[in-house]
Amino acid sequence: MGRLDGKVALISGGSKGQGAAEAKLFAQEGAKVVLADILDDEGKKVEAEINETGGAAKYVHLDVTSEDDWATAVQEAVDSYGKLDILVNNAGILLRKGVEETSADEWDMVQNVNSKGVFLGIKAAIPAMRAAGGGSIVNISSIAGLKGSTSTAYGASKGLVRLLTKSTAIQYGPESIRCNSVHPGIIETDMTEGMLTESPGREHWLERTPLGIIATSLDVALGVLYLASDESRYVTGSELVIDGGITA
Repeated sequence: MGRLDGKVALISGGSKGQGAAEAKLFAQEGAKVVLADILDDEGKKVEAEINETGGAAKYVHLDVTSEDDWATAVQEAVDSYGKLDILVNNAGILLRKGVEETSADEWDMVQNVNSKGVFLGIKAAIPAMRAAGGGSIVNISSIAGLKGSTSTAYGASKGLVRLLTKSTAIQYGPESIRCNSVHPGIIETDMTEGMLTESPGREHWLERTPLGIIATSLDVALGVLYLASDESRYVTGSELVIDGGITA
């Protein structure tokens, strides 16, 4: 018996990295998965891999800054699988620049994807979850959303995700819709490759991490799975930090 048997999940940024790991893990645990991204070729490959290994998945194109795209993605989940129980707001971008180096256009770009994209996802999913009798929303933030960061726009966007999560939790808890945020540290993904191979480099992060290892996408996906499942039915408005002890 899977931990997500009977559940329908929508995962943004599901074409690669952490999002793809979540999609595959959810399917293994019994969920029917709609994975959404702008990377269509990669997304269709993940869809095929899940279906070929006995899972149930559909890919849909999603620009998270588009309200229309979100409406289409949610409708795809409902039309294909009958309902929506889980939303994982995973899509995001990283800009490693300080205050003076960040242009107004760059600031807007990061906020649109990382903050507005999460807001639009929540807004689109709520009616479908209400119709399903409840649900779980998991927003991927970052340890940069818990403390100061030299990546100014990125850190600000992830801090917004943290508080948006809490606002959603208190507004929709009475309707059995939970909302929690996940705060990864450094993990092995395409997005963090520059931080590990260039300055400050892998050794810097290993030295800062009490566990002395760099996480994989699966390490984070397992935490997301817990929050998506009924095992966390009394958990909402919380922050799950998966960082090897960096923020400690």
